[in-house]
Amino acid sequence: MIGDGSFPFGEARSAIVFDNVRIGFDEGEILRGVSFCVRERETVVLLGETGTGKTLTLKMAAGLLRPDSGSIDVLGQKVSQMEEKELLAFRRKIGFMFQEGALFDSLTVAENVAYRLHEDAMPAAEIEPRVREVLRFVELEHTMDQLPSELSGGMRRRVSIARALANRPPIVLYDSPTAGLDPVTSQTIITLILRLRDMYGVTALLATHRLQDGFALANFHFDPRAERVVANSRNGSGPPANAARTRFLVYRDGEIYFEGEPEEIVNAKDPYLKRYLV
Repeated sequence: MIGDGSFPFGEARSAIVFDNVRIGFDEGEILRGVSFCVRERETVVLLGETGTGKTLTLKMAAGLLRPDSGSIDVLGQKVSQMEEKELLAFRRKIGFMFQEGALFDSLTVAENVAYRLHEDAMPAAEIEPRVREVLRFVELEHTMDQLPSELSGGMRRRVSIARALANRPPIVLYDSPTAGLDPVTSQTIITLILRLRDMYGVTALLATHRLQDGFALANFHFDPRAERVVANSRNGSGPPANAARTRFLVYRDGEIYFEGEPEEIVNAKDPYLKRYLV
């Protein structure tokens, strides 16, 4: 089982909270007082042009970067104030799918997926079954002995998802999961994200340039009985009442320009938001 199934389906608690977060570098401030919340089992789609701070947001949520000011709480822990020793333990609770996969070229697929499990000192007898489990989930168990260079771009992205799931995290952060992929392969990745969300209740923060990915997560769900992705319906045959929620955040000029439901961004009259709809 990929997730631990521990999330309540009633009133959802906060899984990720950014409070007045600021961060910048020599070229200037990137985020200027950003505040938002991601609830348990919710998917928040983070949109914005290149350089607006989407990847920085994911890295701060994972404790890989510290903000210049403000606070970040993840799973009830103040990540922005943790010492490195505490962060090492905390990161076991976070799955991170890096842009372009970020696999180790010299390691096999199985070794890439197992890398973090070895770091976490998982008993050796448990590692191979876990690696097979997550690779089976992304339908790539047959690639265990191959090198990343022998895989297509979409397959490498799926291995990256498997690696992110290896320690069964309650939160997964996705950095442009479909960037540069053809439509068919992109749909395969979205289907995996839907399966993970709808079967195991995983919370997600997903950064992307592609509004269509967000709409796919908002308007479809994975039906485990049919074992396929199904469109949400307004006639009563849609997802169950406890279905995961999807919201959108749009970054612009270091701030949150828009935060709302899928239908709100669809119906927006704002010229900047309408650029995402064409």
